[in-house]
Amino acid sequence: MTDKKPLTEVEKVKAASHLLRGTIAQSFEVPETLGIPPSDGHLMKFHGSYLQDDRDLRDERAQQKLEPAYSFMLRTRLPGGVCSPTQWLAMDAISQKLANGTLRLTTRQAFQLHGILRGDMKGVIGEMQQVMLDSIAACGDVNRNVMCNPNPVDSSLHHEASQWAVRLSEHLLPKSRAYYELWLDGEKVSGGEEEPLYGATYLPRKFKVGLAIPPHNDVDVFSQDLGFIAIIEAGQLAGFNVTVGGGMGASHGDPATFPRLGDVIGFVTPEQVLEAAAGVLTVQRDFGDRTNRKHARLKYTIADRGIAWFVKELEARLSFTLGPARAFAFDHSGDTFGWKEGHDGRWHLTLHVESGRLAGQALVGLREIARVHQGDFRLTSNQNLIIASVPAGERAAIDSLVKQHGLDGYARATPLKQRALACVAMPTCGLAMAEAERYLPALTEKVEELLSKFGLEEEPISMRITGCPNGCARPYLAEIALVGKAPGRYALYLGGDLKGQRLNRLVEENVDEAGVMATLEPLFAAYARSRQPQEPFGDFFVRTA
Repeated sequence: MTDKKPLTEVEKVKAASHLLRGTIAQSFEVPETLGIPPSDGHLMKFHGSYLQDDRDLRDERAQQKLEPAYSFMLRTRLPGGVCSPTQWLAMDAISQKLANGTLRLTTRQAFQLHGILRGDMKGVIGEMQQVMLDSIAACGDVNRNVMCNPNPVDSSLHHEASQWAVRLSEHLLPKSRAYYELWLDGEKVSGGEEEPLYGATYLPRKFKVGLAIPPHNDVDVFSQDLGFIAIIEAGQLAGFNVTVGGGMGASHGDPATFPRLGDVIGFVTPEQVLEAAAGVLTVQRDFGDRTNRKHARLKYTIADRGIAWFVKELEARLSFTLGPARAFAFDHSGDTFGWKEGHDGRWHLTLHVESGRLAGQALVGLREIARVHQGDFRLTSNQNLIIASVPAGERAAIDSLVKQHGLDGYARATPLKQRALACVAMPTCGLAMAEAERYLPALTEKVEELLSKFGLEEEPISMRITGCPNGCARPYLAEIALVGKAPGRYALYLGGDLKGQRLNRLVEENVDEAGVMATLEPLFAAYARSRQPQEPFGDFFVRTA
C-alpha cells in the first residue's frame, strides 16, 4: 500500500505520445468534426497551437445542436522578438489567407494567429517554414519563446544579448522530429529517437526564460522561471546574473497557488549561460510536481524545497560554481515611444499597439512599410512594435507611411494607454472568465476620467488586465491590475512598481467596474494630495495603504 499521488492525465498522455506524435495525424483526418480529442489537444501545444472555439457563438450553436465553432490559435517561436520584413510580410499574408485577418503581438514577443481551421494548419506551418519561422515549443511543457530586451538604441551589446536569446532558444528546443513529420512532410525517424534534455515526458509544466539589459526591465525578468540580467562592465558584456523561480499564474481562492518573483542566485559568464540554463531546466524536470498541474511550475519546486536546496542541486549538475551576483539597477519596465537614434546612427521608431492586436488599416500600413524597410521589426514584451534600424535617409519615408495609415497613435496615447497590457481572453481563450482585450479601451477611458479629475492624467501608471488568474499579461507586477473572475467581475490588485521588482496585492476579491472605480477614486484623490515628489502611484499605495 502506498500514498504516492498518481500522475496527472497530461503526464500519461505525454508518456504515451511517442515523443509528441500521439494520434494527431489521424485526428486531423476525421471528417465528422473540426476539433480533435483532448489528448491530442495537449500534444498540439508542443507544436505551438491550442484548439479554441468562438465562445460568443457557443450557446447559439448548442441550441442548433452544432459542435462549437472550433479553430486553432498558433504562436511563433521568435527569440527576442526580432523579425525581418520578409517574415513580417509572410505572417501578414498568412493571417489574411489562412487565419482571421489579424496579427497579435504577444507579451512574450511572438506572433499569435487566431481562427486557423484544422484543414489549414499544415499550410500555415508550411508557409512559415519558407521564411525560416516555426512554432516549435511555442506552447506546452517545454521552454517557451525566449524573451530579450529588443531595444536596439543603446549599444551593440543589445545585439550581443539578443544573440544569446537565440542560442538559448535553440539549445533548449525539443529534439523530437514530430513537428517536421506532421506538418512539413519530414521523413519519419524509425526508432532510437531520444530527448536527451527533456526525457520522454518533458517538463511538468511550461518553462519561461527572459534576458534583461539594465536599466530596462521590459521583459519583467523576475516573472520568468529563469532570468538572465546582463552585467555590463567597461563597455563589455561580462556575463549575467541568474534569477530562478519567477511565475505569474495562480488560481482564485487557492492559497497554495501564487505569483512569485524570481531569486537572484549568482553570476555566470557568457560561456556558462547554456550549461546553466540546461541545469536549471533539468532540476525542474527531475523534481517538479507531476501530480498536480497547478503546483507544477519551478516557483513551487523552489518554494517547497528552498532556494539553498535548489542552488546546491543545480551546482551539482554544473561544471562550475556560480559566481557572486554583481550589482545592477533597473529604472523602468515600459517602452519608450517615437523616434530614437541608435548608437550606430540608425533610427528606431516604437509604435503603440493597443493589446498587441493589429488589424485593418494598421496591417495595411505595416505591409507597405515592410515592403520598403531596410532594417528589421522588433516585437516588444509590452505588445508594441519597433521599426528598427532605419537609415537616416529613409526616416522621412517611413514616417510618411506611419502617418498616412494612422500608426502614429503613440504620439496621442496617454501615459496610461501606453503602459496598459491585456491578454486575449474572450471570445477565444478557453480559460477566460471575463473580458480583457475587448474591455481594455473602455477601462482605460474610465480610469483616465478619474485621473483627469485629480490632475493626474500625465502620470505613467501601469495597468494590466487579464481574463483569468493565469497571468499572461503579467498582471501581478502592475500598479493597477484587474484579474477576471466572472463576466464583468474582477479581482483588483494594487501596488506593483514601475520597475517590475515588486508584486502587487489583492485589494478587492470580486468587484464590477463601479466597484473598481469606487476603490480607485479616493486613492487617486489621496495620491494627488499627499504624494512625495516624483513618487509613482504604486509606491504611494504601498507607503500609505
